[in-house]
This record gives sequence, C-alpha cells and structure tokens, in this order.
Amino acid sequence: MTRMIRVFVNGSGVDVPAGATALEAVRAWNGDAAAEIAAGARVVTDSRGLPIDASTPISAGSILRLVLNRGHEAADVDGES
Repeated sequence: MTRMIRVFVNGSGVDVPAGATALEAVRAWNGDAAAEIAAGARVVTDSRGLPIDASTPISAGSILRLVLNRGHEAADVDGES
C-alpha cells in the first residue's frame, strides 16, 4: 500500500503519495492550476514565497503557493512566448 502524506496547496490540505512532486500535489488540488504551471503561466513557491521547480519532491507538511509568472505575461505581450 502506498503511504500518503498531507501537504498544503494555497491553504488547502491534499493527500498525495510519498515521493510526489510539487506539480503532482498541485494536480491533486486543482487540475487546471497544474496545467497553468506546466504551461508556464504560474509558478510554484514554497512557504517562504521562494520559487521552486515543479519537479521538486515534496515532504509531509510542505506548504506550496501558486503565483502568476510575470515573466510569462511579459513574453506573451512582446510576442516572444
């Protein structure tokens, strides 16, 4: 049986398998938000607000927050996306 851990995404608790990545945790919380991260429109940050790679393995009690990727928006406006 896979051991599940509790993590928090934008203040909501979700249970994911031990060894899950930040992206997998976001996907468990909200599939649309995970698609925005994969597309580069949003960035995952840790509890301190520092960006982390979506492929980062997370541990029990991790706190993740999602923020807009302002660099992505600028690239869209400039036609460089």
